[in-house]
Amino acid sequence: MQSKRILVTGSNGQLGRALQRLGAVSPHTYLFTDLEELDITDRRAVLDYVTREKIDLVVNCAAYTRVEQAEEEESVAEAVNAVAAGNLAEAVRTVGGVFFHISTDYVFAGDGNIPLTEEMPVNPRSAYGRTKLHGEEAIAASGCRAIVIRTAWLYSEWGTNFLKTMLRLTAERETLSVVFDQVGSPTYAGDLALAIFSIIENDSYEGNEGVYHFSNEGVCSWYDFAVEIVEAAGHDRCRIVPCHSNEFPSKVCRPAYSVLDKSKIKRTFGVEIPHWRDSMRYCIARIMKAQGK
Repeated sequence: MQSKRILVTGSNGQLGRALQRLGAVSPHTYLFTDLEELDITDRRAVLDYVTREKIDLVVNCAAYTRVEQAEEEESVAEAVNAVAAGNLAEAVRTVGGVFFHISTDYVFAGDGNIPLTEEMPVNPRSAYGRTKLHGEEAIAASGCRAIVIRTAWLYSEWGTNFLKTMLRLTAERETLSVVFDQVGSPTYAGDLALAIFSIIENDSYEGNEGVYHFSNEGVCSWYDFAVEIVEAAGHDRCRIVPCHSNEFPSKVCRPAYSVLDKSKIKRTFGVEIPHWRDSMRYCIARIMKAQGK
């Protein structure tokens, strides 16, 4: 197997951190960058880096993910989620490489009730969703060989996410209201990273370019997710109360139904995906171990 040079952008984020752990045991050379090392919104800087470092494959984990703030800073979100994606795709095409890009369920309206396939019409209803869709479109327009993976409800041991917020709040409060009318599949960043890593390590991306969906198996509401977190963490003193989304006024129209159909990625790459509850418990155990609990 010929050794490859693989660039992972956004390496300080949830998915980037998970890939760092895996890249350490690969025969390939993984290079990890974040904004400090490489400004991916700078077209010339991206092309220079990819050329100079002889990059064969790029995994773009960088994204502007502050969904609420994106409504006020859509131009900033556009630069990171769309312009930067186009810059990376163009550079990858120039050197004849392969591009992996992470997208989101927010490209869909989320107003249906059947699992979302890759072929279903997109219709983002938020600034975040629009900018992520523009990123997908920029990649397609570049003509590079690309695999775009849409995911949803990402969480991990790192950064700020729903699981970590629930662990903190349910340790502090006696009751907590959580919406029950938004449904999806929580996704552990470690599982998504392993899927990407396996596809790269097995060279199975060759000839299989396209758009794919990945999340953990199973379906739940945010309320259900919170209840399971409380039980797994032993925070039984806190009672989780179901509520409607409209009880939390927001500028963002979030998808009410974000269940992704994963048949394509499982069929194409033989990916095995754990149930969200198993991965949640694994993640919580890792967090508690790190905290000495």
